[in-house]
Amino acid sequence: MEKVIGIDLGTTNSCVAVVENGTAVVIANRGGYKTTPSMVAMTEAGKRLVGHLAKRQAITNAENTVYSAKRLIGRKWNSPQVKQVASTASYNIVEGPHGDVRISLRDKAHSVPEISAMVLAEMKLIAEEYLGHEVQKAVVTVPAYFNDNQRQATKDAGAIAGLEVIRIINEPTAAALAYGFGRNIDRTVAVYDLGGGTFDVSILEIGSTGVFKVISTAGDTFLGGEDFDARVIDWLVEGFREEHGLDLRKDRMALQRLKDAAEKAKVELSSVREVEINLPFIISSGRNEALHLQRVLSRSDFENLTADLVQKTVDIMRQTLDDAGLHREDVEDVILVGGMTRMPLVERSVAEFLGREPSKGVHPDEVVAIGAAIQGSALLEDEGPTANRVVLLDVTPQTLGMMVAGGLMEPLIPKDTTVPTARGKTFTTSRDNQTAVKILVMQGESEQADQNELLGEFILTGLRRAPAGVVEIEVTFEINADGIVSVHAKDLETGKEQSITVTATSGLTREEIEAMIDAGKEFAVERKRDEEYEARRQEAEGLMHEIERLFDKVSKVVGGSDYGRDALDKAQGVIERTKVAIDRHDSAALKEQVEALSRTFRMFKGVVAKA
Repeated sequence: MEKVIGIDLGTTNSCVAVVENGTAVVIANRGGYKTTPSMVAMTEAGKRLVGHLAKRQAITNAENTVYSAKRLIGRKWNSPQVKQVASTASYNIVEGPHGDVRISLRDKAHSVPEISAMVLAEMKLIAEEYLGHEVQKAVVTVPAYFNDNQRQATKDAGAIAGLEVIRIINEPTAAALAYGFGRNIDRTVAVYDLGGGTFDVSILEIGSTGVFKVISTAGDTFLGGEDFDARVIDWLVEGFREEHGLDLRKDRMALQRLKDAAEKAKVELSSVREVEINLPFIISSGRNEALHLQRVLSRSDFENLTADLVQKTVDIMRQTLDDAGLHREDVEDVILVGGMTRMPLVERSVAEFLGREPSKGVHPDEVVAIGAAIQGSALLEDEGPTANRVVLLDVTPQTLGMMVAGGLMEPLIPKDTTVPTARGKTFTTSRDNQTAVKILVMQGESEQADQNELLGEFILTGLRRAPAGVVEIEVTFEINADGIVSVHAKDLETGKEQSITVTATSGLTREEIEAMIDAGKEFAVERKRDEEYEARRQEAEGLMHEIERLFDKVSKVVGGSDYGRDALDKAQGVIERTKVAIDRHDSAALKEQVEALSRTFRMFKGVVAKA
């Protein structure tokens, strides 16, 4: 039978798992390791190396070895995060033809999804060698706080790797699935996921019926183990500069050795009180004198260097609880995910904040891939161990909306809305004789449109020339189960439609967003403020649906009498008048018809109940 693999595409390491005979198995690579470094290198001979092979030669081939590509995926060249990575990376990051990010290896520029695809292809190969046959389908995980561009770029990477990504799921959700699957528990859990480059926290309700419902999620896609390493590197660089007057960052090989040493020291300090960092012949002085770096880093010093990073994660966790409307004591278990959760300060801080010790029942490096494999198996099987036993109800991590007149963002889908979902609103033109509207699709929490991420734009043309506020446009936002956004705009008068599936543009800078906002002002739309009408319309449509559903049953019971036929005619008349009120956008008439519909519905229910 066809297998779906689950892949945790991590910043530092990646992991692949598959469900066999109802049990999720993490697949070891050829070296016997269950995680593979998310590293890609190009040798002088033009050979591509991935994983451990790339990591082993990273120091001697620093300029052509890529690490932490996940921190760049789906981002625009001019974003501050890309600038930060470019200033510290040992490899060359360049601007692409579309303002996107490219990575230069041996004079050839590669897109970030292309680099991530090389890692995914390696995970695919590891699975195929274990299973003994080709693998075509996968569930790939992403940080919960990834925006639409980052999700789409990850899906593109899967396609480049030759995989059909049947679902993108959030890493904390996958971890909760691995933790709760098959345990028949009813519990509210917090998932604290601090990985190599990203941080997420999600609050979920796990039900004994197999329902995993995310209540709230938050995070930071640029906070992780890399930042802890950077603090150690800064400490080493500054100490060396004070002692020798030389900046080690200017030497790519020295920088890669520092990165390697900082990561090893960080890992060791989870189990020992202090560690010696010894890098002989790190650089030569101007007098061709070989210089050595030798420092001792204690656990307490390391904790002081990184305390603000840990506090930032606790603050995000506090906000997530507030968003969920929960108190700390409502959380019944805590799941720690990601290698950074082995750091004693992290574990201690989470335990102190939530007032309970974290669960020890999951492996922080493997649990996300296991959850992805379980979800993949459940999606594929109509029957079997995972079929009908897993229902994931995830949420959108950030508010989705569109720019309206005045440079404001009008929310259509609030953050923490369960997906898949669709929401629509009616808008109107903001100027006389306006024949087109520009729909700017935004993602973020600010009321000011230019403070949010611009996901995409399109123009609905051919509107009838009319005074401002007369022509109505219905805009509908949809988010599918992968968290990918599509938007439809419809002229309610002519039925003319335009739509966009938001694709990976890698985000835009503040200046580009402002330029687009300025250019789009003549196409601006204005929000339709008649919320009362909208509520009545929805109530009326619901009542009409119920009445029409009961019509045949009522007709069979009373249709034989003159009184009964008269009642049915009156009911039909109420429905017709309601439809006219909706077409005319007549709020007062609609109010009357809602009352008439309610009376008709009560009468119909009474007839059916007595029959």
